[in-house]
Amino acid sequence: MRQTTADEVYRSFTQLPAHERARFFALLAEPAVQPQHFSHEQLFGHLAEARFTAQEAAEYLGVSIATFRRYVAHGKLKSVAEIGRSQLFATKDLKAFKRSLQDIRARGSVSAT
Repeated sequence: MRQTTADEVYRSFTQLPAHERARFFALLAEPAVQPQHFSHEQLFGHLAEARFTAQEAAEYLGVSIATFRRYVAHGKLKSVAEIGRSQLFATKDLKAFKRSLQDIRARGSVSAT
């Protein structure tokens, strides 16, 4: 069975009436705008064992680097590794801490001390 080439498809496409070409592009775009329902694991599973720098961790938690450093200084977060002077933080620790921050924020205010 012979396969159609891209050149043949293009030539056929150029012969279509304008409204059919427009419909073709609409069909191509449809899957891109359909809501995608991915699980948390599908989106972030590759990060389960990842380690984050202090800056990345602060961004993930939605706090300033100064606030993040206070959390570390007060023992609320601990680094799991160091590379030179950079501390690295485990995803699972950050995820648990973020949940606790969200719980505290839902009840009232949060403090770094």
